[in-house]
Amino acid sequence: MNSPSHPTAHEPIFRLPGVVLGSLAVLIGIHAIRMFLLPEDVDLEWLLAFAVVPARWAVAYGGTDAQDIISSLQNSGDMESMPLILAHYILADEGGKPWTGLTYALLHGSWTHVLLNSVWLAAFGTPLARRCGALRFLGLSAVAAFAGAVLYVLLHPWQVLPLIGASAAVSGMMGAAAWFMFAPPTFRHDGRLTEPHERRSESLQGLFTNRQVMLFLLVWIVINYFSDAFARPLGVTDVSIAWEAHLGGFFAGLALFPFIDPLRTRTPSRSA
Repeated sequence: MNSPSHPTAHEPIFRLPGVVLGSLAVLIGIHAIRMFLLPEDVDLEWLLAFAVVPARWAVAYGGTDAQDIISSLQNSGDMESMPLILAHYILADEGGKPWTGLTYALLHGSWTHVLLNSVWLAAFGTPLARRCGALRFLGLSAVAAFAGAVLYVLLHPWQVLPLIGASAAVSGMMGAAAWFMFAPPTFRHDGRLTEPHERRSESLQGLFTNRQVMLFLLVWIVINYFSDAFARPLGVTDVSIAWEAHLGGFFAGLALFPFIDPLRTRTPSRSA
């Protein structure tokens, strides 16, 4: 008879936590509803109601005059441009819609967009959810999404095109996972090596002296910086990539994780 503390041979090797499966179902389900069930005018209303529009936040919370934004767009020369039309419609409403700092992460611009985010969510969200549980997973994701939106708005305060996508939240999961994904494995009580989500996280000193972590951070930042320039021309995706939001989410997850990590920090070894 098998001991309950030991997995059986037929246990699935890779199984997504319920909160990750639920997150994927929500993202894909919302996009499917928008694509297949909503008329275009209703979908546009959804988009403008739940996406982050930097200019809307700048006017509501940053003291920017809406007319300055509209005048700037008018001076660009095209009086019937989509940004100008959006500006007139969006800025007529004085509300800032602060909830869009979270809801924008539920909307995507294409199937490629939502499926790419889903793949990365499954890859990095799985170890994070297994380590921290559903509530902390969702809390970190929300903070990362909001931080990504704030950084994007700060860098593009007069932008009237909507910001959408779960990339900032997923980037926050990547930042959090960097604390423990590259930590050296140890042996468990049953003699097996620990899985990544079971490892003690690095100390702050260990994080910045771990070459694998530093290489991961460098490659990730470089890829994000150049992704907007090359992703669409190469056909990887057909929407603009807001790398600034990715960075905001990533560093939010990196900063928040030590405060929610249920495992103790690994003590770095010292040489004699």
